[in-house]
This record gives sequence, C-alpha cells and structure tokens, in this order.
Amino acid sequence: MNDAAPAPYPLDPTGAGGHAQAALLRARGPVVPILLPGGVEAVAVTRYTELKEFLAHPDAAKGPCHFAALQQGRIPEGWPLTVFATLKGMTTADGDDHRRLRAPVSRAFTARRVEALRPRVRELADALLDGLADRAGRNGVVDLREHFAYPLPMGVICELLGVDQDLRDDVHRLSQTIVSTSAGPEQTLAANRDMAALLDQVVARRRKAPGDDLTSALIAAQEEDEERLSGPELVGTLLLLVVAGHETTLNLITNAVRALCADPGQLRAVRTGRAGWEDVVEETLRYDSPVGFFPFRYPTRDLTVGGVLVPRGTAVLASYSAAGRDERAYGPDAARFDVTRRPEQRHLSFGHGPHFCPGAHLARLEGAIALEALFARYPDLTPAVPDRALPPHPSFVGNSTDTLPVRLG
Repeated sequence: MNDAAPAPYPLDPTGAGGHAQAALLRARGPVVPILLPGGVEAVAVTRYTELKEFLAHPDAAKGPCHFAALQQGRIPEGWPLTVFATLKGMTTADGDDHRRLRAPVSRAFTARRVEALRPRVRELADALLDGLADRAGRNGVVDLREHFAYPLPMGVICELLGVDQDLRDDVHRLSQTIVSTSAGPEQTLAANRDMAALLDQVVARRRKAPGDDLTSALIAAQEEDEERLSGPELVGTLLLLVVAGHETTLNLITNAVRALCADPGQLRAVRTGRAGWEDVVEETLRYDSPVGFFPFRYPTRDLTVGGVLVPRGTAVLASYSAAGRDERAYGPDAARFDVTRRPEQRHLSFGHGPHFCPGAHLARLEGAIALEALFARYPDLTPAVPDRALPPHPSFVGNSTDTLPVRLG
C-alpha cells in the first residue's frame, strides 16, 4: 500500500469479537490493510459491491505462485494459514487446472444429486434427535453443537466421500486445528501431517474396496487423461471436501439456532408461514456467515479495488462477515436478523465467480432439514447461557461459537 495508508489492523486469531471487528474494518473502507498471524501483511475486502467484483475479477488469482510473501520466503514455518495458500486442489488453482480439479466434484454436487440425498439427511437428523435428550446432563443441558450440529454434516459428507466411521472423529479433530488461526506452529504442522496420513488411509481403503462414493470416483478419475489427479491433488481435494463439507454447515446450524433463540419473533415468522426454513438458512448465511474471513486471492497485476490500489502479489481475504452486514447493500437494518428479508443483493457467503462453492446446494439442504427437524422435535428449546458468554470458535476463518449449550424443553 502507499505511504499514507493506515497501519495494518491485526485480526484477532482467537475469533473473539468477530462482528465488531468486521464492522470496524468495513467502516475504514472497502479495502483495508490487515495483519495476519506471524506478522504477515494482507488486505481484506469488506464491502459487498467491491467484494463481489473482486471475487470474479479475472486478475484475482488463487495459485500460490502469485503470493509474493510466500515466494519471497517471508512466511514462517508452521504458519496457521499455510494450508489455505498451498493446498493441492481446486481452491488454489486457476484456469484449466481449476476446471480439471473442479469438474469431478461439481458432478457429485449437482442440484439433482443433492436433492436425492434429502431422505438420507432427514434420516440422519431424526436419528440424532432421537438420542439428543440422553446426551443431556443432570441439569438438563446438552451441547447442541457437539451432539447435533456437528455429527449431521459430518455423517453426510463422510458417507459421500466413503470415510469409514472409525476415522470420522479424528477427521473432525484435525480439521478444527487446520482451520484454527490461533494454533501454534508445532500444532499446525502436526495436524496437517496427521490429516494427510489419515486421508491417505481413506484412499487406500477405497482403492482396495471401491464403493459408490466420491473418493472411489476421484480415484477412477486418475485413470482418465482429461481429468487426471495426482496423488497430492487427490488428497488435497479430499481435505477440502471433508473440512468445508462439515465445518461450514456446522457453523451454519449453530449460528441459525443462536439467532432464532435470540429473537423468538423470527421463529414465530417461520411457524406462521411468513418465512420458510430456507429463508432462515439464507438470512443466517448473510447475517452470520459461517466463514468470517476467507483466504486467499492475489492480484496478478497492480489492481484498483474500490478506489484502493492493491499491489500485485498481495494476499487478499474476503470478509464475508463484513460484506453480509453492509448497509450499502442491505439497508440501515443490515445488522438485524430478519427471516422475512427479501434482499435484492444475494449474500456472498458461498463466494462468487469461478470459485463459487460447489457444495452450496448440500449446505442449504442440510441446514434447512436440520433446523426444521430440531424445532419440530423441541419447539421449546432455549439457550442455557447468554449468547455473549459463549466461547468463540478459535479462528477468524470459521465464524461461530465453540459450544452451544441448550435446554430442550
């Protein structure tokens, strides 16, 4: 940035005060210098119009070869955000490579194929709700995040990928560390190493016993010249799918329940037919995006965004939390949760442009089914502690709380 630019704002790696931080950055401008863990400088795009434009800009690349600090050796070993920059997969690829890596995944997540999963998702949700009361302690409190919001999307994505039951808790434990921005170098390195080994095990099992799952399909794609995936690309694709396929939906369900409990009038709007569960999902995605700040894109030339010069090779984060509450896009009440809202501007929580999330259909389906089933089974569900007392998820990438204790009623 130029000499007159303000000092970079240090993002809180613990995830605390996420929306207050996003609002402060949005007020500073559409493109704001920030400081990442390890003293790495970057910028965040904070406003809706500028972010939508940037996400689809042909000169905003995803490949790590464009990340100046990485190429110059200025990224410390064990940096908690390294995986977002260097993962071998479609999120760090451009052009033909991106299309090659994305194609087999996109075919697995078409709207038709996802809709066919509806009965299975509902079955899994009902089974979890059947046992939820038994998870409550003597005080009648159960952690809804741990015992419902987590196992539902984890079960769905692991069935889709062919990840066996005995590996799933380890997958979740490691993915939490991988997306954490407060993990130390040794913890980060160990989590990435252990996750790669675990996913190698998944691949080995499916090579030995192929099934009707996406991992088996991706292995088969390695044998097709037009869609050949290298070993690291296969593992990187699985890592992306298993992490994004449950962590984001886990946050979506958690954040939606919190918002509905904080304003019972919103729940009444659904029960009286003024809004549907799909509306709850969309408003949650806007109001409290499961992803706060998503890394990375890099200008391939000096680029002006919202009147701000972003030099070539700068690491850029998309601030979905900030853009989702941008009054310029959503009006003066943008910071209010309203399931009857019908905005002209669709939220950006699944991205925009060539890298739009291929799992958006599935996340929406899971969120709507989970919320409808939960509140049908437990219509008097209430929070066990004030929302402000809930510990944040330790990341500025993932945006949610780490627990959600409730009384089922």
